[in-house]
Amino acid sequence: MILVTGGARSGKSNFAQSLFDDDKDVVYIATSRIEDSEMDERVLLHKANRPNEWRTFEGTYDLELAVGEEKKYLLDCLTVLTSNIMFDLSKDMEHIDMEVQNKVENTTVSQITKLYNKLEKIDGELVLVTNELGYSLVPENHVGRVFRDIQGRVNQRIATLSNEVYLVCCGIPVKIK
Repeated sequence: MILVTGGARSGKSNFAQSLFDDDKDVVYIATSRIEDSEMDERVLLHKANRPNEWRTFEGTYDLELAVGEEKKYLLDCLTVLTSNIMFDLSKDMEHIDMEVQNKVENTTVSQITKLYNKLEKIDGELVLVTNELGYSLVPENHVGRVFRDIQGRVNQRIATLSNEVYLVCCGIPVKIK
């Protein structure tokens, strides 16, 4: 398992995809939900930047169902996965207590762990893309700060499980583990 992290528009997705440049037998696990025109544009950009031969699996839960005959898997992105799970579990809460925060974190890590465990059984490779949110501004509201904190903890846990971790800055990947 390889984790690729970096800030917004740092080049992390491009680097992650480059790890499978010579492979056509790849599954792209897309975690975005298209709920507005901006997200629709972002998804179209991601689709245009990856090979047409790659199979796409879209989802938030039961990610292990993406596993098929292919050996290479790219999940983009862990941050969106976490935000989807947080939204599902907190709905319209204005204050998200530690119990809900822990449930979001544990659910996210559980989804990745189940996927990774299934891939281990077939000797598959998993590359995960995530955002490094700790380098940005402190969010102005409680929900934003909670999300940043949850994502930071999720990233730490997934980095611990990963064989390699890369930080991408200005399009330049730096191996940190």
